[in-house]
Amino acid sequence: MGDLLYEGWMILAALLPSAGLLYLFYVVMKHVVEGDRRERAALRAAEQAQDAQERERGTARAPQDDPDTRPEQRR
Repeated sequence: MGDLLYEGWMILAALLPSAGLLYLFYVVMKHVVEGDRRERAALRAAEQAQDAQERERGTARAPQDDPDTRPEQRR
């Protein structure tokens, strides 16, 4: 019985560093994904604010002025 308990603790001791690294990887990746999500939301809000300012000033570029939307280039 004592050998079985000893082997169990040895197995646990062998798996513990891997479990710790897995947890650390999870925490780091979670923060990376959340940071990316926050950054995209902030950029979206900044672009919307800039678009609103341009609309107030009347300097918003018309769609026909955009070279990517000219009919001759859509072929």
